[in-house]
Amino acid sequence: MQFKTTGRVAVIGGGSWATAIAKILLHHEEKINWYMRRDDRIEEFKRLGHNPSYLTGLHFDVNRIDFSSDINAVVKNSDTLVFVTPSPYIKSHLKKLKTSLKDKLVVTAIKGIVADEGLTVSRYIEKAFNVSEEQVACIGGPSHAEEVALDRLCYLTIGCSNIDNARLIADLFTNKFVKTSISTDVEGIEYAAVLKNVYAICAGICHGLKQGDNFQAVLVANAIQEMKRFLEAVQPDSNRHTSSSAYLGDLLVTMYSNFSRNRVFGTMVGQGYSVKSAQLEMEMIAEGYYGTECMKKINKRYHVNMPILDAVYNILYERISPSVEIKILSDSFR
Repeated sequence: MQFKTTGRVAVIGGGSWATAIAKILLHHEEKINWYMRRDDRIEEFKRLGHNPSYLTGLHFDVNRIDFSSDINAVVKNSDTLVFVTPSPYIKSHLKKLKTSLKDKLVVTAIKGIVADEGLTVSRYIEKAFNVSEEQVACIGGPSHAEEVALDRLCYLTIGCSNIDNARLIADLFTNKFVKTSISTDVEGIEYAAVLKNVYAICAGICHGLKQGDNFQAVLVANAIQEMKRFLEAVQPDSNRHTSSSAYLGDLLVTMYSNFSRNRVFGTMVGQGYSVKSAQLEMEMIAEGYYGTECMKKINKRYHVNMPILDAVYNILYERISPSVEIKILSDSFR
């Protein structure tokens, strides 16, 4: 299905990336719809003029936003839906959704897996709501919400099997500080977004263990090779270039940046925090923690050689000492 117009756009989610995406969309859209789960957060947002919990320095003209805690009302009154909820909660949000998506353009900006389904978010939405893959798109690329809030240049890749729909969505997101490109590699972009979070946790663990820049460079080199092996096994695509921004670019920024919550989480684990205490200390979800277990399960079907994924899984879920596991991992690097 090809759309001639994107119509009214809705943001589904209330976190930092959802807030950044709302800012991007309001550069083009006169008004947007915005679903947030909690009415008290909505009322506080309206009163303060900013998200009370995330990117609090980013101010909005709330008269240009129609807020609602009723997901069905938001979806009914929107033509394009941008889902930006943490992956562990996407299924519970979608369970509330009874409105048909058959005439909607659906965009997932979620960098995670639907855990108990073992599916990327795009595939889960297609299956759960019986919509065509041509209606479902994803957003990838290096794009920290904190930098979007500061108008710093970022690059997004819009993936959709229908290239015309990808262009429509790209037009929505393109502005003076957001550059966009388009791709048909939806699952590749989504899996890359999950894996880069896992690798960022590993980078953080190594940082916490006081491994140097030399080791981090080798870790990155091995991570992109590991990602490429997995993507080729799961979704071969002769047009995919893992050296481009949706893959290598997103991997680099997530492994190196101080804005990366996955790197911060990994650093705490490397410094000796238990997984649970590190999670409690952080104010935001480290998607890579959940992504690690999901990717480990998914790889049981493909048997790809993924030593970095295995090492992170052993540290987080098998409680193997980070120093021991990273030593074993380092011996496999060249």
